[in-house]
Amino acid sequence: MTGQQMPSRADQQRALWLSTISFTLCFAVWTIFSIIGLSIKDELGLSEFEYGLLIATPVLTGSLTRLILGVWTERYGGRLVFAAQMILTGAATFALTWADSYATFLLAALGVGLAGGSFIIGVAYVSKWYPQARQGTALGVFGMGNVGAAVTKFLAPFVLIAWGWQGVAEIWAAGIAIMGVIFYLVARDDPDFAARRAKGVAAPSLAEQFAPLKNLQVWRFSLYYFFVFGGFVALALWLPHYLVQVYNVDVRTAGMAAAAFSLSASVFRAYGGVLSDRFGARSVMYWTFGFSLLFLFMLSYPPTDYVIRGKDGPIAFSTEMDLWPFVATTFALGFFMSLGKAAVFRHIPIYYPNHVGSVGGLVGMIGGLGGFILPIVFGVLLDVTGIWTSAFLLLFLIVLVSMAWMHLSIRAMERQAQGVALDRLPNFPELAEVHDPERTVMPHLIEDWRPEDPKFWAQTGQRIAKRNLWISIPALLLAFAVWMVWSVVVAQLPSIGFAFTQDQLFWLAALPALSGATLRIFYSFMVPIFGGRLWTTLSTASLLAPALGIGYAVQNPDTPYLIFAVLALLCGFGGGNFASSMANISFFFPRAEKGNAMALNAGLGNLGVSVMQFLVPLAITAGVFGALGGPAQELSDGGRIWMQNAGFIWVPFILASTAAAWLGMNDIADARASFREQAVIFTRTHNWVMCLLYVGTFGSFIGYSAGFPLLSKLAFPEVDALKYVFLGPLVGALSRAGTGWLSDKVGGARVTFWVFAGMIASVLGVIWALQIGSFAGFFAFFIALFFFTGVGNASTFQMIPVIMRKEVARLAPDRDATEQRRQSEREAAAIIAFTSAIGGYGGFFIPKAYGTSIGMTGSPLAALWAFLAFYVVCLAVTWVVYTRRGGLLHDVERGRAPAAAIPAE
Repeated sequence: MTGQQMPSRADQQRALWLSTISFTLCFAVWTIFSIIGLSIKDELGLSEFEYGLLIATPVLTGSLTRLILGVWTERYGGRLVFAAQMILTGAATFALTWADSYATFLLAALGVGLAGGSFIIGVAYVSKWYPQARQGTALGVFGMGNVGAAVTKFLAPFVLIAWGWQGVAEIWAAGIAIMGVIFYLVARDDPDFAARRAKGVAAPSLAEQFAPLKNLQVWRFSLYYFFVFGGFVALALWLPHYLVQVYNVDVRTAGMAAAAFSLSASVFRAYGGVLSDRFGARSVMYWTFGFSLLFLFMLSYPPTDYVIRGKDGPIAFSTEMDLWPFVATTFALGFFMSLGKAAVFRHIPIYYPNHVGSVGGLVGMIGGLGGFILPIVFGVLLDVTGIWTSAFLLLFLIVLVSMAWMHLSIRAMERQAQGVALDRLPNFPELAEVHDPERTVMPHLIEDWRPEDPKFWAQTGQRIAKRNLWISIPALLLAFAVWMVWSVVVAQLPSIGFAFTQDQLFWLAALPALSGATLRIFYSFMVPIFGGRLWTTLSTASLLAPALGIGYAVQNPDTPYLIFAVLALLCGFGGGNFASSMANISFFFPRAEKGNAMALNAGLGNLGVSVMQFLVPLAITAGVFGALGGPAQELSDGGRIWMQNAGFIWVPFILASTAAAWLGMNDIADARASFREQAVIFTRTHNWVMCLLYVGTFGSFIGYSAGFPLLSKLAFPEVDALKYVFLGPLVGALSRAGTGWLSDKVGGARVTFWVFAGMIASVLGVIWALQIGSFAGFFAFFIALFFFTGVGNASTFQMIPVIMRKEVARLAPDRDATEQRRQSEREAAAIIAFTSAIGGYGGFFIPKAYGTSIGMTGSPLAALWAFLAFYVVCLAVTWVVYTRRGGLLHDVERGRAPAAAIPAE
């Protein structure tokens, strides 16, 4: 309500109950496939994946339409939009009866999904009728319409038995269409829309409505709703199938048991609104996440047999949740999810009173997408792990992340408001007498950072910078290890029973580099937006997904190729980390030490490839994790390996590194910048030139690292090359870490020029060795090639800060020295990150080029000749742009001119 007279209670009640009844019918239609889908599955003979896609398709439409329906509600009014949406949904639901193939069922299901868009229409419509103090209760009552899922599960099985699934579709279609007509005739326009129309005021523009979506807070609310609503929809769809398969009950019993969950997850939403109004939505969210973690842990624990060696002999027992405890636990879970749904949408009218439609539409869309994505992922997890309770484990992890993000965000807001006071409080009241705030405080956000000031650097800066560097290095090492783990795993897959073609294997080796390079583009801009500490913590923790996924997938030779392709793409999380890590570390060090610091970070981080290629072949030879790790795989020669250890071996180290990043790293206030401020690098010519050169150096390093094991095995099958291939990345990583000082001393451009000359000679040597069939020559020249790529990786990154100091001074001569310094450092950090992203694509193109060359010519020589030609181009560009007389860095690197007149603060 924004200024006009309060509507009468009768008008409020009419709007609320008409909307609630309409939403109930819409939700009943939206979840119709949870019951009729089982009959359609049997009728068409669908696989588990096809069934999962069918029941999730309406959720996709309902989710994606929420954003635009929310905007339309703000523009055209809820009365018109709600009525039209219900009538169109009725027509689409009736069209189900005409479907005669899987494709036509999917098409009709897209139309049925319009029912899911009703939620945001109702939220935007109902919230306008009530004052802010009562909106939580009103929206909670409206949200009770989720009970429509229970209506479907209670009634649809009986209608299905009497008249078939077609009868269910026809009755549900008629009900929602009739309600659409009633709503249009009986409902009234909401007060804001009526007042705007009466005054002839134009509706807000799309830009105005979408403006709040740039706030990170909106996306945080979306993650909450991804669980409380998306998880609810996913379980409402998944539980009937789960109950039939796990507990061997008939469809009516499964429907009734699943309806109990849907009922509790719906009707208590009104109570959640009351609690949110009384105690605050934040407190309700803490209750929701806390109890959900408990119940999901109970549900995710699989049936397990235990044997304990007692003093009188083995003691055997088992754990398994029976049907009725399962129903009771899901009912309790649903109760707290219903509270959470009300609490999430209680936030929106408070924070964004004039943008309920657009913000609520986005939050609702993300939540609805959870209902689409999660059932599919449930099916994939079941295929990969063979464990039915894996679906609940996934939800457990989502809740854990959501609760952590919420708590950390709240703490950040508290610290922003009362940071000094909080630092002076003891951790425990009983320590008040001995608490010394000057000793115990360790602020993570550094407001005053002056690395160019010798006194500040010696007294404070160097210690903090080195701590951040030495926490960053192992995190980056793990990222590279996970990123390149496929280079060893792929080479072993045929020997443990996976019948993939040679081209498929090269694709698996190349996909991590493709996704990693793509993620680097986004990761390039994350540190100034989120802060290096938080982003390093999150990006390191993300490595758990591919590490655990690989460990489970390789244990079953029937795991589909698609699953391996997805896991290969997830390994790209490790590749993306490099961009953000390098951008973060570049902020900490003065100009004179940047080259060496980044060389250490990158070089020792690159060492993860070599560590992985050395450690994984050893780890897979023993059952390191015992029964927890799973059984060994039988080799064709009769031996055994534990291929799952290639993924599992990294998990404890990832957990430790994640904790170290959160507890020990810092953010620099000067490093904060929006994407728009960083996007200026796309207009800088030297950004693109350095991308080309870095593809030649780092792109070569990561591409050769990914393809070296498989290429060695194919070119020299008589040699057990896997014992030696780790030496290539090792040499490349150490040469990068050990030669940063050289670029600081003589100039990065001069070193880069001679690096490309050395790489040209090395590639010629590799070609010669392959032509004469000499493994020794092949290996020696590849080691030389790795050495030069490492030196070039360090030298190219040393060039970027020097280039940008000159460029910023030239392009912005009117700025003072301090502003020039800050701008050059921001742009240099963004360019370092972005060039690392583009350079990462070399890890995709080099293995893929090998595969294409072998497929077309039977030999990798064509690919190597192409690489050589590219290095000639890079050599020429380095000379023309930077090192020749008159080049940008010629005088700077020979001590004849300063990089720029930017003094220390």
